[in-house]
Amino acid sequence: MPQIAFPKLLSSQIAFDIARTILDGFDKHYRLFRATTQLAKQRFERGDWKAAQEDARERIAYYDKRAKECVQILEDEYDSDDLTDEVWREVKLHYMGLLIDHLRPELAETFFNTVCTKLLHRTYFHNDFIFVRPATATDYIEREDTPATYRVYYPAADGLSFSLKRIVTNFQLQTPFAHLDADLAKVEARLLEQFGEMRFEPNHQFQVLASLFFRNKAAYIIGKSINGNQEMPFVIPIIHNKNRELILDTILFENIHITVLFSFTRAYFMVDMDVPSAYVQFIRSILPRKPRSEIYTMLGLQKHGKNLFYRDFLHHLKYSSDMIEAAPGIRGLVMLVFALPSFPYVFKLIKDSFPPPKETTKALIKEKYQLVKNHDRVGRLADTLEYSDVAFPRARFSEDLLAEIRRYAPSILEVSDDEVIIKHLYIERRMTPLNIWLTEAEQKGDDAAMEHAIVEYGNAIKELVGANIFPGDMLYKNFGVTRHKRVVFYDYDEIETIVDCNFRNIPQPRNEEDEMSAEPWYPIAKNDVFPEQFGTFLLGNAKVKQYFMKHHADLLTAQYWQERKDRIVKGKVDDVFPYPQSIRFRGG
Repeated sequence: MPQIAFPKLLSSQIAFDIARTILDGFDKHYRLFRATTQLAKQRFERGDWKAAQEDARERIAYYDKRAKECVQILEDEYDSDDLTDEVWREVKLHYMGLLIDHLRPELAETFFNTVCTKLLHRTYFHNDFIFVRPATATDYIEREDTPATYRVYYPAADGLSFSLKRIVTNFQLQTPFAHLDADLAKVEARLLEQFGEMRFEPNHQFQVLASLFFRNKAAYIIGKSINGNQEMPFVIPIIHNKNRELILDTILFENIHITVLFSFTRAYFMVDMDVPSAYVQFIRSILPRKPRSEIYTMLGLQKHGKNLFYRDFLHHLKYSSDMIEAAPGIRGLVMLVFALPSFPYVFKLIKDSFPPPKETTKALIKEKYQLVKNHDRVGRLADTLEYSDVAFPRARFSEDLLAEIRRYAPSILEVSDDEVIIKHLYIERRMTPLNIWLTEAEQKGDDAAMEHAIVEYGNAIKELVGANIFPGDMLYKNFGVTRHKRVVFYDYDEIETIVDCNFRNIPQPRNEEDEMSAEPWYPIAKNDVFPEQFGTFLLGNAKVKQYFMKHHADLLTAQYWQERKDRIVKGKVDDVFPYPQSIRFRGG
């Protein structure tokens, strides 16, 4: 990338005013973002789950709304002829100056990029117009006038029981606890068991993030124990019992449980943060393998998460040499899916047209993916990153793969001597397709793996049902198995909300002619679903059928689905536990 020539004098008033307008747009965005996030505590205390879900959905749209507002202001205020290359270079430099002492400079840089690229088509802006790399460091940017990111407790001086009670009560939740002392005794017992024979060093302390993490129907205390050079993360979930009192549900120590809590298959947390980068740094200290991009995303700052992800991708491209290829699995009717074997993600392109029996459009498919983006994914829907105009090195594509894209999705493809530009795509974490997992397990004679996968498959569907999601196409090829052996749904072109479906039993045939008919003799509306037919497509394998009928036979009955629909219509929101039931205290 060419070096930016720093002008001797930043003299353009237009450039300064544009920079100020963009930063004002970002500050307005974060102010509204934070105001909604701060409501999460009240929603949790009152058990107002529907309002909490609505807040979470609305917050996702805030960024794009503010970016569009900012673009509109600039387009109304300035003539495009005045916005020369030199002005845009000065805009960036003025903006960098305005970010001195800003508490969220990395997010403001991303907002600047968004506004700039919306104003200027990619062929008209240069990398030195935007923040391809971060220009402002985020280390130690907290100021004396900002609240501390985390609180520190000293159990050696104050006693373990007292320290634990202070950790919980310092959050000043207004809803009473059912039996806090008894719950704290269970937390203390688990901690002591975890410490074992550990010798406590003079620096022994607990560090706990100052804001609770809210999601679904739970609040989470995030902290770590420090002893000598050893650090042990912990998470304490707080939930409501049936009497609408608060209880401590468990304490999480194991890396896998904390990692799953921050999984890409779950909705974004609501967390009140003065300095987001400080929260990210703390979480990275307990989950060092979790990329910063994913942590920002899980904190609801998904646009900056996308920005960081793309930087990581460009870095990976520079330091890898393998070829991009078609992803393993059965080819879909709607999407083209390709992958870089050395990169743990897949790239999904919507085809230009779809053969029968698919009856959909590109616009409708994009709506389905947006529905998932805005929904509580309850650990069973993969998050997707949506990008426009992504440039890949031409040398990494085979002629066969380019020919396949030209055949099925020519409208989103541009090819030059050096680059392949994909005008629209989704990027998703790579998983093993469930159908491949089952086949390999059967070939190995691993009945336990097969049973586990089918139990997980049924659990995934049931948890999606509780979140008002009907997968539509329930074939195993549309589900993936994560590295933690959880089953996740990832094909969204036929997804529907449960409340929009009509679950029916197949009527009894009226006569022998009806019984022998190859086609349904009864009327079927567009959203009619007949669960007893699922077995025809899912249970062809004898062992799969055995395990399915053992654990999830109820999924083949219209009664099960209708009962779950009725709960949703009545406004009931299911509990979702992102950790095993076996480690819960089961209090309350």
